[in-house]
Amino acid sequence: MQFNSNPFNLIVRTNMPKTDLLDFDPEKDAYPMHVNAQPEKGKANLEIIKFFKKKMKLNIQIISGKTSRKKLVKIL
Repeated sequence: MQFNSNPFNLIVRTNMPKTDLLDFDPEKDAYPMHVNAQPEKGKANLEIIKFFKKKMKLNIQIISGKTSRKKLVKIL
């Protein structure tokens, strides 16, 4: 997957068997993402940041949606 410096949306589903980013969904204008973490105390957000850093070799910041399933993310 190619990302530019523009912010993009994630729709997060927690408590999944593994953390993975799925193909872009044009109807939702977002990338669906499965996260193997609980949606409590920022655990899912940390899992998202770690996934992008390790698997995608990108540093990201969650701009909005820290307590929501829909998150706006930007590449640093």
